[in-house]
Amino acid sequence: MHETTESAAQAAPAAQAAPAAPRRRDPEGRRRAILAAATEIIVEEGAAALTHRAVAKRASVPLGSTTQYFTSIDDMRECALQQLADEIDESIARLEPFIATIFERPDPIIDELLAYLEDPRTVHADIALMTSGTTDPRLRALALRWPERIVALLSTQVGEERAVAIAVFLDGATMHAGLTGTPLGRDELTRVLQALMTMPVPGSAHT
Repeated sequence: MHETTESAAQAAPAAQAAPAAPRRRDPEGRRRAILAAATEIIVEEGAAALTHRAVAKRASVPLGSTTQYFTSIDDMRECALQQLADEIDESIARLEPFIATIFERPDPIIDELLAYLEDPRTVHADIALMTSGTTDPRLRALALRWPERIVALLSTQVGEERAVAIAVFLDGATMHAGLTGTPLGRDELTRVLQALMTMPVPGSAHT
């Protein structure tokens, strides 16, 4: 009995001295968290509000981490805007199945556009891309990706001139929704879209 007690007493310090398991490093996970924080700041406050300190606070990471994973605040801003552009691309992709029947069945297109304009996060992300592309030539191609893709999709059915007019209108409708907090209604959106789809263009169909 005495030997058992003594052995247990000797084992106890050894158990206490055992080193703790090292924390698992997840650099990619931390980078994603920093990037997610940056995108949310841009959506909520605009690209100009992005700072290393603001991102570190939002992501709950040490300030030094924000410079470890991104070479500069401009690099972080560009990556965040790229992610927002990718999200907007997903919204545009949902329009594609309905483009071929836009004249016969415009309602599905209207539904998708309404959903887009009624989503504050998407609207603010799009506005952030537009304003950033206006002031920073390096981001211009990223900002133009949305309207250029809209034009490419619609041109197959309504022609390029009408497609450009629709894309310009949608840019304005997006800005209107962001500024007023109230997107255009279904009836307004439908009337304008139908008018632009059939506006007179010399030598084109649907005039």
